[in-house]
Order: sequence, then C-alpha cells, then structure tokens
Amino acid sequence: MRHAEALARAGGADRSAYAFTPVPDGLESALDYIARALADQAAGRCLPFALVSTADERVIGSTRFLELDYWRGPLVWPPVPGMPHGDPLTAVPDAAEIGNTWIAGDARGTGINTEAKYLMLRHAFEAWGVRRITMRADARNTRSRIAIERLGATCEGIRRAHSRGLDGAVRDTAFYSILDEEWPTVRDIIELRLSTPRQVRVPQDLLPA
Repeated sequence: MRHAEALARAGGADRSAYAFTPVPDGLESALDYIARALADQAAGRCLPFALVSTADERVIGSTRFLELDYWRGPLVWPPVPGMPHGDPLTAVPDAAEIGNTWIAGDARGTGINTEAKYLMLRHAFEAWGVRRITMRADARNTRSRIAIERLGATCEGIRRAHSRGLDGAVRDTAFYSILDEEWPTVRDIIELRLSTPRQVRVPQDLLPA
C-alpha cells in the first residue's frame, strides 16, 4: 500500500511522544493502520491523510477527518448519526472532527502541524461548507491542548471519565470546536502564524498505490 513503509519509518523514529495517539510501529502495523483507515473511509466514517514535508517529500505523519456528521437529506427519527445520504465516498459532511494526528519526532515544533490543520480547516469550511469542526485531546495531553488552543478553537469543556486511554487508564477528554461563523477570525489568526514558506503539502490520502 502507498505510504506504508514511509509511515512505518516515521512512526518508529521516536516513540517517546506517542502516549496518547495510536501510531504504527513497524511495517506490519503500518499496513494494518492503513487498511483500517481505508475501511473506515469506504464506510463514510473518516477521511485519512498522510502528511508529506515539502522540504524533502518525506512522509512525516498522519491525520484525518473523522466523526463525519451528515445533516442534509430527509429528516429521519430516530436520527442515525454519522451516516451519509448517498455514496459515502462523495458525500459532503455538515460537521466533522480533525484528529488522530501524529507527527514524527524530528518534525515536531516546526509549524508543520499548524499548516496541516490550516489546510484541513480551510477545506472543511470553504470547500465542504461545514457548520462545525471539533477537535479533542486527552486532558493529560498538554502539548496537544496548547496546540489546539493556539489555533483559536474554543474549549467546550472536559468530559470526565470519557473513555479508556492507550495506557489503560480511564481518561478525561477536552473537547474543542470552531464554528463556521468563527472561521474567518480563526483563519486570520493561523495565517499570521504561518509566516514561513510551506513545509507540508496538502495532506495525501492513504489510497493504495
């Protein structure tokens, strides 16, 4: 599959910061990671990407749209959240989450994450026309929470005892959101921070070669 070996290298370079996010470890793990992502994409549950540095065309991580929510089409009751009306591969969501993001250790702190988020937010609000983008982080993950807050997202609160973390502990989860009417202000905030040349291409989908 396309990007499998590169994702395995990126995920295995420095695993010290991967306590909160599933990251492939080795080629077999990367192949399974991609297969699961593509299965979820085919079902309309997510849209996964590989992150590629423009400096050396190196795959340095992954991110995705997930928790896709579709409000258009006939109103049904009880509602069936996350199910598109029509072909899942072409359906346009009304709300989505950006998450499952991880970046190789030597690419952290370079602004690549900010630029990747900007490209995805711009696509979500300006191409899809979504009403809301959600982001979340393990409440213990200070690095991710600071990064999300610096984008201009609003913290909606902490959901206590929300789920089990990768370490097996029951975790609290911090939820953030950006609404469509807030996007112009958030866009200006991010664009002010992106004063250096692009370091990441538009995220590349994890389609098989």
